[in-house]
Amino acid sequence: MRARVEGTVQGVGFRPFVFRLATELGLAGWVVNDEHGVLLEAEGPDAAVDAFLARLAGEAPPLASVERVRSEELPPDRGGPDGGRPEAPAFEIRVSAGGGEPDALVSPDAATCADCLAEMLDSGDRRHRYPFINCTNCGPRFTIVRGVPYDRPLTTMAEFEMCELCRAEYDDPADRRFHAQPNACPECGPRVWLRVADEGVATPDRGDVASSSRMPRVTRQDPDPIQAAAAELHDGRILAIKGIGGFHLACLASDEEAVATLRARKHRYDKPLALMAPDLAAARELVELGEREAGLLQGRERPIVIARRCAGSAVASSVAPGAPDLGVMLPYSPLHHLLLADVGEALVMTSGNVSDEPIAFLDDDALARLEPIADLVLLHDRPIETRTDDSVLRATSQTEPLLIRRSRGYVPGALTLPIEGPATLACGAELKNTFCLAKGNRAWVGPHIGDLENYETLVSFRDGVRHFERLFAVEPQVVAHDMHPEYLSTKFALGLEGVEHVAVQHHHAHLAAGLAEQGETGPAIGAIFDGTGFGPDGTIWGGEILVGGLAGFERVGMLHPARLPGGSAAIREPWRMACSWLAVADGAECPEMPAALAGAVDQSRWTEVCELLRTGVASPLTTSMGRLFDAVAAICGIRATVNYEGQAAAELEAAADLAERRSWPIGQIDAADSGDGVQLLDTRELVRAVRDGAAAGSPVPELSARFHNSIATATSTAVRREAEHRSLDTVVLSGGVFQNRLLLERTIEALTPTRLRVLVPRLLPPNDGGISFGQAAIAAESSTSESAA
Repeated sequence: MRARVEGTVQGVGFRPFVFRLATELGLAGWVVNDEHGVLLEAEGPDAAVDAFLARLAGEAPPLASVERVRSEELPPDRGGPDGGRPEAPAFEIRVSAGGGEPDALVSPDAATCADCLAEMLDSGDRRHRYPFINCTNCGPRFTIVRGVPYDRPLTTMAEFEMCELCRAEYDDPADRRFHAQPNACPECGPRVWLRVADEGVATPDRGDVASSSRMPRVTRQDPDPIQAAAAELHDGRILAIKGIGGFHLACLASDEEAVATLRARKHRYDKPLALMAPDLAAARELVELGEREAGLLQGRERPIVIARRCAGSAVASSVAPGAPDLGVMLPYSPLHHLLLADVGEALVMTSGNVSDEPIAFLDDDALARLEPIADLVLLHDRPIETRTDDSVLRATSQTEPLLIRRSRGYVPGALTLPIEGPATLACGAELKNTFCLAKGNRAWVGPHIGDLENYETLVSFRDGVRHFERLFAVEPQVVAHDMHPEYLSTKFALGLEGVEHVAVQHHHAHLAAGLAEQGETGPAIGAIFDGTGFGPDGTIWGGEILVGGLAGFERVGMLHPARLPGGSAAIREPWRMACSWLAVADGAECPEMPAALAGAVDQSRWTEVCELLRTGVASPLTTSMGRLFDAVAAICGIRATVNYEGQAAAELEAAADLAERRSWPIGQIDAADSGDGVQLLDTRELVRAVRDGAAAGSPVPELSARFHNSIATATSTAVRREAEHRSLDTVVLSGGVFQNRLLLERTIEALTPTRLRVLVPRLLPPNDGGISFGQAAIAAESSTSESAA
């Protein structure tokens, strides 16, 4: 029998598993990695071969994901790929075959397994405190791979020649490190060292970035650099750490001065900083963890999990100013485990970059960019091939966990498209950008890039696309992009020659992604709520009820429009949206400023914005649900200005009283009466109710909860109306606003009695991180339709 095994079967111990299984069953033959996955032949009695085939998928290693096993019978004694017959009836792992077009899946990086941790902490083990310990069940994969098939020569471990002991493990079928490609030990593998300020130079004031950046730097000789780094952290220092997919910046989470200094040097204001806790027990002292959150924290992906902060937790106020939630993760590499154990308490563990720049992953670049921020740098000499940020998740009570950022631990896991299409590059959106490469029915969504608003991030985007094109042998024939002409992703796409360009409307891509990731093509109803997206009519969309699928869409409902006074300035200053929405709600040219904003906004500026609204100058119309949330946050006095995207809405959600179940009515204007041919979610009365409640002294938690309840109820009503009218039974909830757990859960709850199937993104983020996959799905459908025509 010859079998082709497809899926994530390289770099996960699959060939050793096949070897052991065949040996147990007394089979002869061979197994090999090639460009398409795993190829094998097995020879023996019928019953043994049948048992072998039956167990291939069901007993696969923990990191493997078998998609398909295709087998065919062969005449006995056929031999290997070259036709030669083995000298003895035995089973062997053969040297990987290459030369064809790569089509094999690459495994994501996996957290250190329990067996390796036990060895690392065993003072009698030869890998005691070795920060690069790994085996076939754990360790770096995607971030070190340079090509397929996945073998050591095609990884960044190629320059490290295994010592005799490591080679013996690698060659021993009974060993856990049998064919573990990153296998190494202190004698032959990567090493770690600490880079600090020259002891001959006076240490500057910790807040003096300019002085710090001019200081000479030397490598300090420490018997144990990780213990030395831990001691420096306890002294209030800021540490840059080279990890698996890039650099982190770390300091004690409990040290207010250190955290504030890190924020100032990194130029990151207000946005919460991620934490790393030594273990689950320590994490429980920081945040409230249910079973779901605890399971996510301990998963092999080791994401950052957002959870409610524990009262009295030993966390500096600067970690997450004003936020009731914290983002916490557990150590996922041996180096992290050692450092956190030596420190003995939680650390801030934030991306190694200056705000708005991509995470540093190359040594020279990291030293240039991070030494002005960090007092010390913990370096190692295993190169990182691909930068990969930490993934972020949020548990919900009614759906699968929400992916907020899909990156390390998940990428480059392949997704399946419901329609086969040509080789395609989908360039994604502007914010929270990802790209997607696809061919046939397989798609690879790249790691989180960030906001494409500067040259450095664009370079990261471009380099990531090229790496995926080489890794998965995709030469795009079709390039899909957002309709917005000024997005850097759109300009990049349109600059590519010799390809077919497909423009995809932003919210259609959200709907398509929600359908395609679950193997569906539509039609369905989509409630797509986000900040901004370019509409076909030239206006700014963001609160949309769509009907359609991959083949196309119709806008059947939308939020009542309001103006965006000052354009992008209204995104940074929610008080402008408060003024705009109050003008719409009251039908007034210049509404009265809410008392909650009196101390934050000058009356003269309020009057200037009123003039923009009156004239329409620099004030485009928008149906953005995100901007409505901003307006309500400002009216309630929660936030007049923001320092990062979505801050006002997040703080509005956080303020809500979860026990409050009342809502205010929201008008539903029928399509025939709207003037636009679509039904309107008329929130004018809702805005007035929030304003009047705030003026009457109603508590902000009550106002916030009732606002959320109102939007959830109105959304359910609009969706149900369209479902009945069009005889549809499926609804997709997507867009960045549905990262809001309260809104999502209350909307699903309101839809439950309707018996509609509710689809929520689970393999990709509901925010713009899923846009590229939706674009790829639409491009595949478009190409299929054209071919059929």
